[in-house]
Amino acid sequence: MASFLIPAFLLMVLALVLLLRPFIFPAKSSAVSRRQMNAVIYREELDKLEVEHTAGVITSADYEIAHAEMRQRLFQDTIEEDDREVAGFSKKTAVGLCIFVVLLSSALYFSLGDVVRIAQNNSEKPVTQEGVEKMVAEFAIKMEKDPSNLKGWAMLARSYRILGRDEDAAKAYARAGSFIDSDPQLLADYADVLASNANGSFVGKPSQLINQALKLDPNNLMALWLSGTASYSSGNYKAAVQSWERLAQQLPPNTDEARAIQGSIAEARSKGGLPTSAPVASAAKGISGKIELSADLKSKIKPGDILMVIARKPGERVPVAVLKVPVADFPMSFTLNDSLAMNPSAPLSQLSEASIEVRISKTGMAKPEPGDLISSVQTIKVGTSNIRLLVDQVRQ
Repeated sequence: MASFLIPAFLLMVLALVLLLRPFIFPAKSSAVSRRQMNAVIYREELDKLEVEHTAGVITSADYEIAHAEMRQRLFQDTIEEDDREVAGFSKKTAVGLCIFVVLLSSALYFSLGDVVRIAQNNSEKPVTQEGVEKMVAEFAIKMEKDPSNLKGWAMLARSYRILGRDEDAAKAYARAGSFIDSDPQLLADYADVLASNANGSFVGKPSQLINQALKLDPNNLMALWLSGTASYSSGNYKAAVQSWERLAQQLPPNTDEARAIQGSIAEARSKGGLPTSAPVASAAKGISGKIELSADLKSKIKPGDILMVIARKPGERVPVAVLKVPVADFPMSFTLNDSLAMNPSAPLSQLSEASIEVRISKTGMAKPEPGDLISSVQTIKVGTSNIRLLVDQVRQ
């Protein structure tokens, strides 16, 4: 607050000094008195009268009368108390005016201005993780006092989920009761939380919630993804492909999400021995094989990790095709083809060979991060199948 008020005050003082400079610092030349000014004026009038009389414009009698009247007026004006003619106020008046303006503007600003808000904004701190957790904790206490507020419990469950507190989120969803029964998105979220708490298992209530969500909205993206994931986890690859293909139809083409789901579909088809939906000639232009994980790194794999198979033109850094899928059991099968191209105008099939590498990430971000599990880079001819990629390194 002080950092704002001090410069503002100095600017105000500077403006007042510039405006009132003639009053505060008057000219050094002596002022002219009122008596002297009157005498000069009447002298000019008498000289003018003398010229008119000499030129014969007025008669001698008129001249004497006018001359007498001017002498009388001059005498009356010059007997008054002499004072100094100034251009404005005295120094005291100017200083008093400055003080009055400063006090008035300050009073108006503090009563009508925004100084309080500025002070509050300066005192505010960025929202931290601890601050968010505190707000959620306060909300939870409020909900305990109002257990019948089902909508509030659903909001609390989503807040817990954002914080990664899946167990608390599951309890809050349970207390939301019938409020979520008619909301397919909340049902899918609840199923996802329960599956996460069960180490990725959809057996039991998670599957029931997914089916209930799809009955309400057969095109719910979250429910379709979970349905495919549940089928994939149980080995029903055909059902997984069906669910994920329905999901893929709703995604914008050539996006990260569309490429990721196409990768999952290709993985399910490969693992289930299902025919590819692409023509055989096009499939021959891809690269396929298996991904293995070093025994030393198995303990570093966690549920929710993202596996990426990245193909680049040899010598370049920009990927040509990327397969991004959740980590499953190893060895994992993979297929890279034109459906996973980053740029449809530069598909994988146009290359004679490609540099292939595998990366397992906690976040699925495109930029490599320390702690990612990686494989060595291999240069493979496009059209090769049954290649072997071994994840055996940790990025430093």
